[in-house]
Amino acid sequence: MKSRFLILLSFIIISKSYAQEKKSAEDNTINDIKTEIQVIARVQKDKILLRWAVTNAMAWKKLNTYGYSLERYTIIKDNKTLANPEKVILAKVIKPEPAEAWETLIESNDNAAIVAQAIYGEDFSVTGTDKLENIVNLSEENEQRFTFALFTVDKDFEIAKKAGLGFEDTTAKLNEKYAYRISSNVPQNEINIEYGGVFTGLKEYQPLPKPMDFTAYFTDNSTMLSWNFKILSHSYGSYYVERSTDKKNFQRLTDKPYTNLNQQNTNNNQIFYVDSITNNKPYSYRIQGISSFGELGPYSEIITGKGKSILKFVPHLTVKDFKDENTVTLSWEFPEEANGEISGFELNRSDNDDEKYTTVIKNIPAKNRSVTYNKLSATNYFTITAIGKQGNNRASFPMLVQPVDSIPPSKPLGLKGVIDSLGIVKITWDRNKEKDLMGYRIYKGHTAEEEFSQITVSPHELNNYEDKVIIKSLNSKVYYKIIAVDTHYNMSPSSDILIVKKPDVVPPTSPVFTKYEIKDGIIFLEWINSQSEDLASHQLYRKENDQEKWQLIFNDATKLETYQDKKTIEGSTYRYAIFAKDESGLTSNASPELAIFIPKYTVKPAVKGFYAQANIAKNAIELSWDYKESDVDNFEIYKATNQESLQLIQVVKAESRKLSDPTLTINTTYKYGIRAVFKDGRISKMDFYTVKF
Repeated sequence: MKSRFLILLSFIIISKSYAQEKKSAEDNTINDIKTEIQVIARVQKDKILLRWAVTNAMAWKKLNTYGYSLERYTIIKDNKTLANPEKVILAKVIKPEPAEAWETLIESNDNAAIVAQAIYGEDFSVTGTDKLENIVNLSEENEQRFTFALFTVDKDFEIAKKAGLGFEDTTAKLNEKYAYRISSNVPQNEINIEYGGVFTGLKEYQPLPKPMDFTAYFTDNSTMLSWNFKILSHSYGSYYVERSTDKKNFQRLTDKPYTNLNQQNTNNNQIFYVDSITNNKPYSYRIQGISSFGELGPYSEIITGKGKSILKFVPHLTVKDFKDENTVTLSWEFPEEANGEISGFELNRSDNDDEKYTTVIKNIPAKNRSVTYNKLSATNYFTITAIGKQGNNRASFPMLVQPVDSIPPSKPLGLKGVIDSLGIVKITWDRNKEKDLMGYRIYKGHTAEEEFSQITVSPHELNNYEDKVIIKSLNSKVYYKIIAVDTHYNMSPSSDILIVKKPDVVPPTSPVFTKYEIKDGIIFLEWINSQSEDLASHQLYRKENDQEKWQLIFNDATKLETYQDKKTIEGSTYRYAIFAKDESGLTSNASPELAIFIPKYTVKPAVKGFYAQANIAKNAIELSWDYKESDVDNFEIYKATNQESLQLIQVVKAESRKLSDPTLTINTTYKYGIRAVFKDGRISKMDFYTVKF
């Protein structure tokens, strides 16, 4: 009897059973397969929940037809073992509810839809790229039905009951302990299925445990969460991950529960989840386990932290100037604009380039780009480390410093380069004239601002080099620079940067509409231009109502990001799309289409014959009017006094032509206003009448 009922166990059982079924088919007998029902229980305060499953797909299919029987035996009562256990038949036949009972539920419950399709669907085929789906697609249809049914009910106990795989015993008593037995109703001549059971009672109730071993590692713009799922694998099969920015209001990061099947290495005891965050902003995380009975456990401890940005720039040692055989001044490159991101530099030394380095000079000011060291050995390897204020340090590549013969080669000159349509880059330069020249180190970058990376493992002997780049990428240029190296590993100053432009096969990025406004029938459009470097123009197209073809209304090579469409008609709908075009004639994808309706805005004539007369007998003011315009929806009546501003007091139907106002005060002058409201939303001008009561 297994204490854990996970879908992973189901896969193991299914794979074994499937292999056995194949062998059984060859022997023309199914009874050679050992088939059994496995049961687990979850004790709650006032009831006992039972879940079960059979160990192969063929048996499951037959049990869906014949059903299961459930018996309960009272073994212990009032702490005494009964000589003759009391038997109660809790259910003679438990099987899936009929197909029509699922129809309403499947519209709102994905789990119900999967299980209903697995049990009653005419066919069952699952496709996709998910690891779980790829596994089950390798087996036959019945295996797919069985596998997905077990996987789904393991997440939803209500669906498990509906599928004939779960039961609630609400008649259990606190002073008793029971043995539950789940048996097959399938005739033995068809297939022999061994019963399953579980022994438990209400006194064994334990609250679900809090998740343990929950940790978080905060890095640059991300958080890696991990926890050991095997510690509580008997309680939880999946988890919800929640995040908060104030430690109070948490939100789930995944719509569906997260399991160890979501990660590639399912043999690892740890579950990992990576979340993208903003640096230097506190985030709090917690997890909540979900049992095989759909219960939510208590939350884990809350972990809070911040992401820290990685120092973007790396120092690069460039010059060594010997003062004497023991003293050298080292210089390095580091962008001046990055000084504010570091607290300073440290100089590190080693006897070999691959051994541990020791810091020999600390607290070098951030503005410095050179330092003098006076304890040289015969061979020295130096690195310079930029100390980031956020705790992230970046060290340069090593530089070899040897006091004897330490004159570096001259700066490489005459760099030229070209890229063909296949992305092959050919670079040439003038060969250095130093006799002790070993070769060249070649560096490449995809932007002018980034730290160049070395693309040669060892010094390259020739004065030409062939590289390959991806043509279809967002970077339109590739950057190279070269450093000459002599036999004593002295490095020359870096060459001037060589900029090689790629053949243009990538269309520009699409512009995006950001805002529109309708004013006096004119449509004001705003957008963000394409950010492509070789942008040539933007083209704005329009469709009116049901017009089939787009009409070009704007073609401009400037950096304008606005347009006023004055050729509009009220009551019409206009659709707009904007494209970017680059210098090579390539056109971007269209921006998301923008549809704008121009409401009818013409003001209608004022109501005619508006009249107000005091009626002393009725203690009211009688209002009347006349109006001949069609398509009136209603009339709005307004009222004001010397002390109060004009306010709406009544909305009357379109067919009305009079109104009595009894809310009056003696010796008061009243001002009434009226306007018509039309069905298309337009209004008439306001007409007024003043009367004293």
